[in-house]
Amino acid sequence: MKLTLFCLFAAITTFTYWLRHINLQHLKQHGATVPEGFEGAIDEEKLRSSSAYTFDSSRLGLWDSLFDNAVLIAFLFGGVITTYDRFISTLSGSFTISAILFFLLLTWVSTLLGIPFDLYGTFRIEARYGFNTTTPRLWLADFFKAQAIGAILLTFLITVVFQLISWSPQSWWLWVWGFMALFSLFMMFISPYVIEPIFNKFEPVTEEGLEDEIRIMMEKAGLKVGRVMQMDASRRSKHSNAYFTGIGKVKRIVLFDTLIKQMSHGEIVAVLAHEIGHWKKGHIWKRLLWAEIMALAGAWISFKLLVWPGLPGLLGLPADISLPAKMVVLGFVASLVLFPLGPFSAWRSRCHEREADRFAADLTGRPQDLASAMVKLSVENLSNLFPHPFYAAFYYSHPPAVERVRVLREWKLPQDN
Repeated sequence: MKLTLFCLFAAITTFTYWLRHINLQHLKQHGATVPEGFEGAIDEEKLRSSSAYTFDSSRLGLWDSLFDNAVLIAFLFGGVITTYDRFISTLSGSFTISAILFFLLLTWVSTLLGIPFDLYGTFRIEARYGFNTTTPRLWLADFFKAQAIGAILLTFLITVVFQLISWSPQSWWLWVWGFMALFSLFMMFISPYVIEPIFNKFEPVTEEGLEDEIRIMMEKAGLKVGRVMQMDASRRSKHSNAYFTGIGKVKRIVLFDTLIKQMSHGEIVAVLAHEIGHWKKGHIWKRLLWAEIMALAGAWISFKLLVWPGLPGLLGLPADISLPAKMVVLGFVASLVLFPLGPFSAWRSRCHEREADRFAADLTGRPQDLASAMVKLSVENLSNLFPHPFYAAFYYSHPPAVERVRVLREWKLPQDN
């Protein structure tokens, strides 16, 4: 079975690299042509920069993936996990403390190994194309803050989960699922006000006249959002974006300050209308519900498999490895089994994005504003305008930019029908 799983892992990995290859080949073939809807917004020089940025980013991603996979093979198939598991067992005799040490040290080692790729991506590739505004000092501050917050949250989660396992050995899967569901909701409430401000400065939109236009659009949508905030994204990067955060009374929309500088008021309002469309169409709660259904099923299956004596043997490991080690094995096997679901999740996300686009077009009555905003986002961020259709179908959570722009420019408003 160990050989079978290794071959399956190798096949999946090879397939993902093939997808990457055909995507770049497709860009080589079509990347010099200005796509429909982008005339006047992008020239040949910008197209070359966009293609080069995609190639450089993909090349770095490939090396990162190759390195990660080599480490993974050594850890799981080379028996390193057994040595590591025995080392952790010598540090503490406590069931919970051993679990904390197991996952905490594993996370830190993984993070440290990824630092060179992160640094190269930030200070070489992003800087080469004029995106990076992060200083080494700011990068270090972000790194240590992220590690501290991550360690605190991970320690808390592992403590509760393993205490629940000790307290209720036969039904812990249900208790753990309930706790994780509540914790996820709790994080959605506190993150906008506790965690996000640790890294960025948030303030109400200050662009003159923009707040009134936003308020009018929101009243038309019949939605009350806690606040529309702008974030000092330009401290770290010139990339632009917007996102929806929070839930319930603390939900709010966040605009990058770079986006505000790049777009007209009409385009910004259109982007906001798109984000509001996700809420009005129920995408938020639908995603939460789907995630919790899958998590509940996963918790029950995990409970059954973690007590199965044959689980460690799938990778040729001793039967007496610890529960945390078994969880790592289970997580790896699950990633192989669930791999085919990736395109389905991406397809559902693209459907939601199309719905939000339609909502924004109807709400503002100006689909061309959202189309123009999509063009600017794509051009300014040097997005790949020519993804291979199969690659996009497999990975893209949003429809390709050229497709979105074309649909919006052809959109017929209700009064036009």
